[in-house]
Amino acid sequence: MNRIVSLVRWLCRQLTLLELFIAVIIILEVLDDSRSDIKCKDYFQTQYPNYRKFHVDPEPPLSERPVPKTTLPSTDWKDLLKSYQLKKGKELKPVKRHDPSTCVLNSIRCPNCNAPGRYIYYNDGKKRAQLRCKVCYNLFQANKHHRPSKAKYWCPHCNNALYVWKKSKVMTIHKCPNDKCPCYLTAKNNLNRKEKKLQKLKSSQFKLRYQYREYHFDPKDLVPASPQDVTSIDRIHNSLDILGLVLTLNVSYGHSARTTAHMLKNIFCIQLSYQTVLNYTNAAAVLCHKFNIHHKGPIDPYVSGDETYIRVTDKWNYTWFTIGSHSRAIHAYHLSDSRQTRHALITLKETIRTLPDNETINFIADANPAYDAATLAINADSDGTPLQRRKVVGLKNVDEESSQFRAHKQIIERLNRTYKFHTRARCGFKNLNGAVALTVLFVTHYNFLRPHCSLGRKCPIPIDDLNNIETIQGRWSKILEKATLI
Repeated sequence: MNRIVSLVRWLCRQLTLLELFIAVIIILEVLDDSRSDIKCKDYFQTQYPNYRKFHVDPEPPLSERPVPKTTLPSTDWKDLLKSYQLKKGKELKPVKRHDPSTCVLNSIRCPNCNAPGRYIYYNDGKKRAQLRCKVCYNLFQANKHHRPSKAKYWCPHCNNALYVWKKSKVMTIHKCPNDKCPCYLTAKNNLNRKEKKLQKLKSSQFKLRYQYREYHFDPKDLVPASPQDVTSIDRIHNSLDILGLVLTLNVSYGHSARTTAHMLKNIFCIQLSYQTVLNYTNAAAVLCHKFNIHHKGPIDPYVSGDETYIRVTDKWNYTWFTIGSHSRAIHAYHLSDSRQTRHALITLKETIRTLPDNETINFIADANPAYDAATLAINADSDGTPLQRRKVVGLKNVDEESSQFRAHKQIIERLNRTYKFHTRARCGFKNLNGAVALTVLFVTHYNFLRPHCSLGRKCPIPIDDLNNIETIQGRWSKILEKATLI
């Protein structure tokens, strides 16, 4: 609605009153469908449902050259000799050699009828490369010479070698050139009449062939976002108990820094400015990040993932989460300024960091193709398949997979609402480090301090040293004390 109001304001600034009346008449003609030269946006969307979008093929490519299929002879040479004798009334004799050098070894067999070498002769003179069978008249080559293929991957649908289509510093796209590939033929048959006409003019507007994206990320760059050590916890002028009280009000109960400073002054008679509260939380986030990584807990067989919006420096950023469906524990978290494959790969790599070898987990997320590309990249670099991708599309169950895993997806949607409650009081962040610090502290609160009704009022990851501490600020202090020893 705001876009429409802004558009009307822009039109009023650009046009006079008479020109605006003419524009209204043209708009009415468009609504009446009497203007064939002007169509609404929805018209093009409904006419081209297969228009090119960022889509990742779910099948991984073959990393080894497939073994060619051995074809059995269609007919037997002995049966052909018998039929020839019945039809002609005489026996088909072997090839008569005038030159001994033209003899064909009996080890060479006709690929069509399996006739031995005495019924085969050279058909290309002195080249001695092309052979013909006298029994079935099949033409073939004795020794086929194939140049060694430089391809790195092969199509999983037609076993054809993939060629390098596009290449950049981030990734290399491999593409299947086979016109008889089942993937290509199926996608081509799904095009409607208008899409087929447009595909002949602009073939790049529709994705028809199998593609594989090979990413070239440096493993050192695939690290989740962590808070910067701006202020050390050893430099604070108050005790660890007061720091625990600051974290209780600011993080556990979701108050802003100004409200936390006001409550400390008027309830507990502790003089702290709101900037000191922010410095304390940033210093504690560095230790809590180590604590979260060290006490990650076991990974559930079903893990849900999603990204939610967060405001940083008046721009939208994204917070990535993965959560276990049974333990309700947050397995990974990350912050980024985009929803590209790299950030999805960072989140999923941190999720399976402690996964035992030869085990597979079901990863449930929406239809964001970044998750598809990240899943393929992780499975390609691993010995097995640690991730099994499951999609939950839209708000309604349009397919069987969505209805089966909808309950798992709702868990992380509930986590996003809880996270938004803790970030709403901040009204945005001035820098990314502040957003990362709050996210780290939120994960510490969610995994180790917050009781869950579905878990019998227990925490997702229980810590024995926290069970005998009654107050939340005392538990925060104990977590910080244990984090200094990691």
